[in-house]
Amino acid sequence: MTLFEDLTWRGLIKDTAGEDIADQLNQGGLTFYIGADPSADSLHIGQLPTFLVAERLRRAGHTPIILVGGATGRVGDPRGTNEREKSNVEVVERNFLKIKTQMKKLFGEDTLVVNNYDWFQNYNFIDFLRDVGKYVNVSYMINKDLVKRQMESGISYAEFSYMLIQGYDFKYIHDHYGAKLQFGGSDQWGNLTTGIELIRKLNNEEVYAFSCPLTLDSTGKKIGKSEGNALWLDKEKTSSYELYQFLVNFEDAMMENYLKVYTFLSKEEIESVLEVHHRQPEKRIAQKTLACEVITFLHGEDEYHQAVKISEALFSGEISKLNGKQIEMAFQGLTPLEISEGIFLIDLLVEKAICKSKREAREFITNGSITINGQKVKDIDCQITKNVSIEQKYVVIRRGKKKYYIMKFK
Repeated sequence: MTLFEDLTWRGLIKDTAGEDIADQLNQGGLTFYIGADPSADSLHIGQLPTFLVAERLRRAGHTPIILVGGATGRVGDPRGTNEREKSNVEVVERNFLKIKTQMKKLFGEDTLVVNNYDWFQNYNFIDFLRDVGKYVNVSYMINKDLVKRQMESGISYAEFSYMLIQGYDFKYIHDHYGAKLQFGGSDQWGNLTTGIELIRKLNNEEVYAFSCPLTLDSTGKKIGKSEGNALWLDKEKTSSYELYQFLVNFEDAMMENYLKVYTFLSKEEIESVLEVHHRQPEKRIAQKTLACEVITFLHGEDEYHQAVKISEALFSGEISKLNGKQIEMAFQGLTPLEISEGIFLIDLLVEKAICKSKREAREFITNGSITINGQKVKDIDCQITKNVSIEQKYVVIRRGKKKYYIMKFK
């Protein structure tokens, strides 16, 4: 299967520009670029499939350039709904450095990561209008889908100009780094083709572009931070355990699509996984394969095995088998509560608002609804000491089936 055939089979190509783009992709040797938005200090799981396309191209012999939009990030692109808030300049710069580090980790230290603020910061506005704006027709810009949709609610000149800036990015990277291909999410198609138009008119050269469909969840919503369901690729923001839980809970109906876009497994390997999965769907073989592939690519095998161990320990209740680092990973979203050596369990439950009163605390304990590090406690006179803690430090209390509290000795 050629590269273009593979991308098409995986559903990773929506629109294309350039008659012989398939041949160009299959031959290898192109320099291409893909943009990253510095509105956050990490990419998220919804953006990953498009960046995995960059890795697929790199493995096929093409050379990637990652453009982090320090200039465009200060303007914001049209979303087709409403205006983005104005970005803080210092935050954008800080995010650029974080994403640059993330990109080099994913694609190799020799990967070129550029910031379009470098060539826009001293570009005179009048010169930009003369050099770029003169060659892009307003009717062409208005007819782009996102612009048309956003004009219904109102669009600022700043966001309307976004495609001119991104169009010039393609020309700049083409002229200075030899890029002949750009791709991105399908919501960027108008911006991608603007760059092609500029290069055609100003350089009299043909370049290429393609778009990738947006990654959607089972309800048809984008998997992205604007939808409130982002999981970050930075493991300090989203632990491998959280990512594992997210991936293994995907619905069966989405698994074929997600295995195609999130993994490097071949067609035969994916078909084999799905065949086994359909025979025993309760084992979630497809979801676990997806989690293994994604977490291993992002964070390495050790992080994946830790995520599995934490998941199994929490499911079985054997929390005492976890170490301190795994405890913190498992309960990353919970703030540890400080406790003193020798505090009575009943007093602790009330003091930390786990129970409303001592009477309720006694009821929970005698009913077997309280566990400490996975062990049921029925002794109402129980004291919490470092002897029952993990690494002389952590105490995990569970009330009922799912309510967890993390305690930490002072």
